[in-house]
Amino acid sequence: MLPISSDQLLSALRAAGEPTRLRILALLAEGERNVKDLTDILGQSQPRLSRHLKLLVEAGLLRRNAEGASAFFRLAEHGPVAEIARDIVDRLDRTDPVLVRDRTRLEAVRRAHAEAAAAYFRRHAGEWDRLRSLHVEEQQVETAISRLLNDARLGTVVDLGTGTGRMLEMLGPKVGRGIGIDLSHDMLAYARNRLEQKGLTNCQVRHGDIYNLALDNGVADAVILHQVLHYLDDPARAIAEAARLLRRGGRLIIVDFAPHGLEFLREQHAHRRLGFAQEQIHAWMRAAGVDPLEQVDLPPDSDAPGDRLTVSIWLGRQTGHRARQTPISEEAA
Repeated sequence: MLPISSDQLLSALRAAGEPTRLRILALLAEGERNVKDLTDILGQSQPRLSRHLKLLVEAGLLRRNAEGASAFFRLAEHGPVAEIARDIVDRLDRTDPVLVRDRTRLEAVRRAHAEAAAAYFRRHAGEWDRLRSLHVEEQQVETAISRLLNDARLGTVVDLGTGTGRMLEMLGPKVGRGIGIDLSHDMLAYARNRLEQKGLTNCQVRHGDIYNLALDNGVADAVILHQVLHYLDDPARAIAEAARLLRRGGRLIIVDFAPHGLEFLREQHAHRRLGFAQEQIHAWMRAAGVDPLEQVDLPPDSDAPGDRLTVSIWLGRQTGHRARQTPISEEAA
């Protein structure tokens, strides 16, 4: 148990010492929730619940992550007050009728989210299926990623442009903490639901700008950019921001397409770049202080008809030495 000051302890106990706030702590031990979810579960007004949440956050028992006009709350994860939050929850009687009723309502909220996420996925599944048919099976990509990270110490993994959350779903059971970042609220809702269904409470997703992440320097043991760069105006800047998150010796994984000529992807699917050459990715890595280690190319089945895409995976290690003071610009690329 980490030492804690008397002021911190009293603040935490005062914040937790109220029936609704205890119920909130118990619910958030099951995974992060926003105010609307808690309103639906607890049957209290949004202003009232917001006041309770504010007190719990100020006491350090909860963490608040903004997502557009909304915010998601979860139990604090680090520090002495986080230990108190977890200890309080662990000591609660799970057969208490009030807590049982709350969990039943939580399951109803989860089902509603699952149905909404499934409907969104169905609306876009045809588009994704068509894109997936152009390159190798994702299982091959995931197997290669697992091999490249096999000897890495993975305490915290950050997945930038997390989309459906598949990378967190794959790596979640092997890491201490997983964080997914995405701009799409719909995709975050889908990813959050998937992670909940898998019981991956050590993983969370957040709304964020890939160029300006609200995460500390050196927070991650590995950062993944999976099929993200080809959508960006400035891939070099995204790589530099990813490198900033890495501890010294941390691993950077980039998954994207090798150079190709499928212009319809630019015209119909918002691809800004038609793949990346090894020299380009390596230059951006080095500029960001990342030493390129390995490249894996996964070509499509040679028997497949028509044009197909090769998927390339690049592995780099954070060295802390930047080749330039600023990332290579788009013009230099």
